[in-house]
Amino acid sequence: MINLEYPKKFKPLVSQANMVAQELLRPNSRKYDIAEHEYPVELDMLRSLIEGMEDGAGMGAGAAGVGKGDASENGGAPKAEETGTKNGTNLSTALSIIEMCWGDTGLLLTMPGQGLGNSAIAAVANEEQLKRFKGKWAAMAITEPEAGSDSASIRTTAVKDGDYYVLNGEKIFVTSGERADVVVVWANVDPSAGRAGIKSFVVERDNPGLKLDRLEHKLGIRASDTANFILQDCRVHKDNLLGDPEVRTDKGFGGVMQTFDNTRPLVAAMALGCSRAALDELRTLLTDAGFEIDYDRPTAHQPGAVAEFIELEADWEAALLLTMQAAWMADNRKPNSVHASMAKAKAGRSGTDITLRAVKLAGSVGYSENELLEKWSRDSKILDIFEGTQQIQLLIIARQLLGKSSSELK
Repeated sequence: MINLEYPKKFKPLVSQANMVAQELLRPNSRKYDIAEHEYPVELDMLRSLIEGMEDGAGMGAGAAGVGKGDASENGGAPKAEETGTKNGTNLSTALSIIEMCWGDTGLLLTMPGQGLGNSAIAAVANEEQLKRFKGKWAAMAITEPEAGSDSASIRTTAVKDGDYYVLNGEKIFVTSGERADVVVVWANVDPSAGRAGIKSFVVERDNPGLKLDRLEHKLGIRASDTANFILQDCRVHKDNLLGDPEVRTDKGFGGVMQTFDNTRPLVAAMALGCSRAALDELRTLLTDAGFEIDYDRPTAHQPGAVAEFIELEADWEAALLLTMQAAWMADNRKPNSVHASMAKAKAGRSGTDITLRAVKLAGSVGYSENELLEKWSRDSKILDIFEGTQQIQLLIIARQLLGKSSSELK
């Protein structure tokens, strides 16, 4: 039997995340949308609060909370006597992110200690690295001028030099790159091996070889800084290479790609939070305008605006269930690569559709800066792009369902 309700043990965390969204993120949403690149000082007090939530509840309050399929109540490896299914940190993180992004997506992305790079570390780091980088705010640097959605085309190189690797290349669109403590950089240790040579490295933000080139001005998520970096003879100790240092052509670059199995459900959760904010506001506007939303009547017998609202809600629910499934599978150590892509593809597309149609249904109110509907429509677009575009997700899904390789199905 499938239970589609939120697990009871996560309700306190979800409630806390919603409180933060209501009391801190939503009230400052417009302020930092206008003041792009200005650091949101209001977030500093949240770091200790979130750490307390994680330590006290045993679950993540943001991207730093995910793990390698946390199948036990206490995290880590499941005990032999444990049976049945478990709801762990991946699911709790996704649920809390939905609440936070209901408040503001850009502010969630720039929350100290909660970068997407933290999920990369959680996905492939060894035990020593997990301890060493605990508490660090990690950004993730994958995209390059000539390597966007196709991560296998990365040209940044990492050449072994004694106990160090020397990294050279350029990284663009690094979320929270300027503010983070460390940056997880994807680079190729053996270009002749193709994608199998791609590894991820943790680079300290103050490393002299990691040079900030510029900050981007963006359509949405303006509270979050988006940095471009030049890596010039950037020396990184071998102990900062995440996962297996060996180049194994038989396994491709599956190690670093495990990162996406963790982060794509989180990006889906971001899209769900942003679009739910639009739905909640649209419901209020429709009710204030005298429309009654009646779920017991066929939509064909209701006003067009109400019928469209119910359709959007149903679309949102479908995306939510896919996201919960992908996170749940990670918690139970089930291969979730295709499900993570399904969740990200569905939530990303639904998010942009819901927010834009909410603006349309609200008319001049939706287009005005007096409300946040227009902001949410701008914020939601990035959630359909980063961590793999809509088109790339569909390719990944098709390849896995059809049993095709990337060379067979492009």
